[in-house]
Amino acid sequence: MWALYIGALLVISITHWVYRWRNPRCNGKLPPGSMGLPLLGETLQFFTPNPSSDIPPFIKKRMERYGPVFLTSLVGRPVIISTDPDLNYFIFQQEGHSFQSWYPDTFTEIFGRQNVGSLHGFMYKYLKNMVLNLFGPESLRKMLPEVEHVANAKLHRWSSQETVELKEATASMIFDLTAKKLISYDQDKSSENLRENFVAFMQGLISFPLDIPGTAYHKCLQGRKRAMEMLKNMLQERSANPRKEQSDFFDYVLKELQKEGTILTEAIALDLMFVLLFASFETTSVAITLATKFLLDHPLVLKQLTEEHEAILKNRKNVNSGLTWGEYKSMTYTFQVINETVRLANIVPGIFRKAITDIQFKGYTIPAGWAVMVCPPAVHLNPAKYEDPLAFNPSRWKGMEKNGASKHFMAFGGGMRFCVGTDFTKVQMAVFFHCLVTKYSWQAIKGGEIVRTPGLQFPNGFHVQIMKKEDGNT
Repeated sequence: MWALYIGALLVISITHWVYRWRNPRCNGKLPPGSMGLPLLGETLQFFTPNPSSDIPPFIKKRMERYGPVFLTSLVGRPVIISTDPDLNYFIFQQEGHSFQSWYPDTFTEIFGRQNVGSLHGFMYKYLKNMVLNLFGPESLRKMLPEVEHVANAKLHRWSSQETVELKEATASMIFDLTAKKLISYDQDKSSENLRENFVAFMQGLISFPLDIPGTAYHKCLQGRKRAMEMLKNMLQERSANPRKEQSDFFDYVLKELQKEGTILTEAIALDLMFVLLFASFETTSVAITLATKFLLDHPLVLKQLTEEHEAILKNRKNVNSGLTWGEYKSMTYTFQVINETVRLANIVPGIFRKAITDIQFKGYTIPAGWAVMVCPPAVHLNPAKYEDPLAFNPSRWKGMEKNGASKHFMAFGGGMRFCVGTDFTKVQMAVFFHCLVTKYSWQAIKGGEIVRTPGLQFPNGFHVQIMKKEDGNT
């Protein structure tokens, strides 16, 4: 008898729990959608690999069924997904008021609980200003000759090889430059390979948080652990043997740490360094690789881009002098190519925030504490805004070059959290293509296929042969 009573009670409890899972409490009307399976939610569907450049099937199917704003559950959290430009804009503008930055547990465990994306208010602004000290326009102006020198040297080396896997090659190029500026790291002089610890990150960054050997998430955490140990050892060594003059970002960090009453801690500084190293090379190398593929597939675009850069050389008194900041800023069509590349790349599949208070929007309620995911692909591939949205057409940006974010363009984020590395990314891409199209030609050898899981990856790489032009200079 007691067994029947306990069994019935258990069934009732489970049924109630499942009901509550599928019908969350809300002081208003929730957007339509499905919470999926208990605990698991719709996580597996969200992470299903997708070889298309179109809006992810997970998002597209739910937009067709529920409209531009819908609810779901990912990795154990209720999430409202927004493909509505007005709501997206409102979310970005209300940073620190109605919404605050939030990312899944996988992000905070991998990037650190003190990472810049998880901090708010004054601390976030303080770290943002620190980063601008490194990647702001004045610093980039001084860095331009070095960026050009590195690009020329790498392309010259690659042109002597039968094939180059472009994603890996450009990632290594950008990482080496960034690591030198941040921590004076030189792979050739180091006994450990710092970048190896970042290799598995894109597979595990947005993954189900199972810290079990063999999983992508576990590999991510192990890579973070090793990288953080290396960075901590470097910081401690630099602290014990300080330099007389500031030469890299580590020197700047040490100076801040030693200030009386500083709010910066070693843990925050190391998390910041870790994020900067990863973000600087991964997203930019993906964009460069995709743009290079697009240029091969669209010879008229390549012709126009080449003409712009050859005109820069023709207008110089000395053709062999380096790029100037004025020449860089004059690359109008190049910036159109960059904008069109990042629009189609959708390297960041989702931008996360958390509601601080109950939010009312177009008849729906976003409950306080709920996560909201802004979906850039749905905005960038909206046919109502972009004619033939899947077509690579840089000229669509003519007369409307975007240096910031808008309701219809958020490749670099939006609001007060607009990516502080945007200018660095554009300098890297523009200078690389200046060196490439004026001195080299290239052809695809194999690979180039993309897959989104949901981040953009090249599962088979993109192998190209780079050939020096007959009149090219090095």
